[in-house]
Amino acid sequence: MTAERAGRPHLTVVIPAYNEERRIAGTLARIAAYVEKAGLTEEILVVDDGSSDATAGIASDVLRGRRGRVLRSDENRGKGHAVRRGVVEAAGRWVLLTDADLSAPIEEHATLADAVRERDLDVAIGSRALSGSRVEVRQSAVRQAMGRTFNRIIRLMTGLPYRDTQCGFKLLDRDRVRPLFEKMVVDRFAFDVEFLYLCKRFGLKVREVPVVWRNSPGSKVSLLGDPINMIFDVARVRWRFRRGLYNPEVPAEGRGGGGGEA
Repeated sequence: MTAERAGRPHLTVVIPAYNEERRIAGTLARIAAYVEKAGLTEEILVVDDGSSDATAGIASDVLRGRRGRVLRSDENRGKGHAVRRGVVEAAGRWVLLTDADLSAPIEEHATLADAVRERDLDVAIGSRALSGSRVEVRQSAVRQAMGRTFNRIIRLMTGLPYRDTQCGFKLLDRDRVRPLFEKMVVDRFAFDVEFLYLCKRFGLKVREVPVVWRNSPGSKVSLLGDPINMIFDVARVRWRFRRGLYNPEVPAEGRGGGGGEA
């Protein structure tokens, strides 16, 4: 690992959370154990998206004494808004996005980090849909079919080559991606597509990486309204791009592995 800027953590783990009081303590314990074993200096950000339960209080108690904090919203703004806030406020050289249920085990960070290092990437996105992916507990047949249909539509609308844009496990070069997140506008579940579309348009190096994944119950995605809203959001992203409403200033230096191993 190369020298880091004084006082700067190597990795910020961003966890968007909405009504996760039953599992947030266990999730944070697993993350803390992993980063300690891996020898990483870390920051943990739990972004509480207007939870009506004790998520924020429990997370604050667990994080006391660690480099980490809870970022709270007074209302439920959506996962995209929570992730965007976490990435913009992250201090780490690298940012790991992970869901509160750890459907992709935290140990899969090493898989993404290896891909970043070997291929000099800016972004590594976990995938449940590649030949090397290992899905140990699957979603329902209806949700799988919905996901495949959504992915086909998105590939047609955006030209993105990825088989799985919606996996919540992603490793990002924070300095390269922050300008994109500062310009992003999608607050709900299509934010992944907005992010990857901007990565493509502004020349960031991205690769889809197979990971282990285990479905956890309690998905916040509605089978009725959310897919339609997501398609409208993607259309809005294309409209905004064509009118020059993004135009982030992405730094050229520190690309991919240049800022140190992930």
